[in-house]
Amino acid sequence: MNQPEEVVFRETSADPRTESVPFSHLSLELGHLYMEDFLEGPYRLRRHFRIVKPWVDAARAGLGPLPAGRRPRISTCFLIDDYFSRLSTPAALIPPLLESAAEAGLTIDYLARESGCVAAGAGRQDRAALAESVLHRLVESPPPDSHGFRPPVSRTGWLSNGRRTPARRASAALDPAGAVWQPPGETGARGHSVFLDVELWKGPEEERTWSCAFLASVWQLVRLGLLRDRGRAVLTPTPWDDGAFPAEWDALPSVVRLNPQASPFTAYLTCSVLPTRFLPVEHAVRVILDQIHVEADALRQVAERSAAEGFAVPAEPVERTSYVFPRGL
Repeated sequence: MNQPEEVVFRETSADPRTESVPFSHLSLELGHLYMEDFLEGPYRLRRHFRIVKPWVDAARAGLGPLPAGRRPRISTCFLIDDYFSRLSTPAALIPPLLESAAEAGLTIDYLARESGCVAAGAGRQDRAALAESVLHRLVESPPPDSHGFRPPVSRTGWLSNGRRTPARRASAALDPAGAVWQPPGETGARGHSVFLDVELWKGPEEERTWSCAFLASVWQLVRLGLLRDRGRAVLTPTPWDDGAFPAEWDALPSVVRLNPQASPFTAYLTCSVLPTRFLPVEHAVRVILDQIHVEADALRQVAERSAAEGFAVPAEPVERTSYVFPRGL
C-alpha cells in the first residue's frame, strides 16, 4: 500500500532571495593609502596619481574588445584607511585627493572607507557583522597527510596555504623515534613551495583588530559583488551630492558614489594599482580568497550575467582579481 506523500510547509522568508547587483566589466582601484601618506601633503598625492595614470590606461586597454562592439563598463574606486588610524578628517583629506586625481586626468567614481569592510552599519552590532560573516565562510583546505593537530582558524586566527612545520609534542629525550625537523609545504606547489601563514586578527573575540590582509579580502569580495547579508547586497554605494564632506569619518557612508555617471561599483573583474609594500598583503589576500565559501546564488548570478554578455569570467573568484605594483608608488 502506498504511503501518502508527506507535505512540508515552509514560510517564504525561510529561503531569502539573493538580491541582484549591477555589474561593470572591471573595477579599477586607483590606490589605497594610509593616513600617514596623506599627511605628507598634496605633493605625495600628485606623485601617486601621476605614477598610477599610465597603468590605469593599460588596464583599461587590457580589457580588450567586447562582443558585438559593446563598450566596456569600467568604474574606479579608492580605499581610505580609516580603520587603523584617523589622523585627519574627511573634510580635510578628500578634497585634495580628488583634486590630485583630476590633475592627473583621473576620476574617482567611488570612495570607500576601510572600516566599512568591518561593518556595513552604524550600530555596534552591525559594525562587526561584515568581517565576522566572511570569517564564518572560511573553509580551510586540509593539506595532504594532515591529522587535525592544529586548532582551526576560528580559534587561532591564522590561515595557511599548506602544511605547517609539525609541532613537537615532547622533548627530544622523550621522543623514542627521534624528532626530525620537517619543512612546511604549499598545497598544490609546482616544483617548490611558497608557504604562507596569514594572521587574520589580533586580540580577544569581543575586541578583535582585523588584519589588513583580511579586510582587503572583504574589500575584494565586495567589489566582485559576491557578499550578501541574508540575501541582501552589502556596502551598496550611497550617492554623495552634498558637496562638503563631514568632519567625522563615521558620518560618511562606507562607500560613496562621487560620479553620478559612473558604471556600477561591483564588477566581474577587479584590478588594483597599489604601492609595492602591499605585495605581501595581496599574496595573503589570494590565500584567504582561495579558502572562502561563496554563496552559490551569488556565483550563479555572475555566471549567468557574464555569459549573456559573452564576457568570459574565471570560475574561481580569486582568479577574477589582478594587481599592478608600479615602482616608486
